[in-house]
Amino acid sequence: MLHSNGIVIHPEASIGPNCMIFQQVTIVADVQIGGHVDIGAGAKIIRSVTIGDHALIGANAVVICDVPPGATAVGIPAKIIPKKP
Repeated sequence: MLHSNGIVIHPEASIGPNCMIFQQVTIVADVQIGGHVDIGAGAKIIRSVTIGDHALIGANAVVICDVPPGATAVGIPAKIIPKKP
């Protein structure tokens, strides 16, 4: 964790290696986060979802659906941004 100020992580959440979690992030129970995931400041993961390896979660995003590996999710509620070719 990079900025541990105000981070809330349920003990039943699973977080893979080398994740970067910024300040004011909330993660609820039964969330599965892969490795090398970056979670921006203020993001909320508020449902039992799976976030794939190397995914990016934008600042203040509210994640309520799965995020595929390598994808970027932003907004309220979070939507997946298509990858550019």
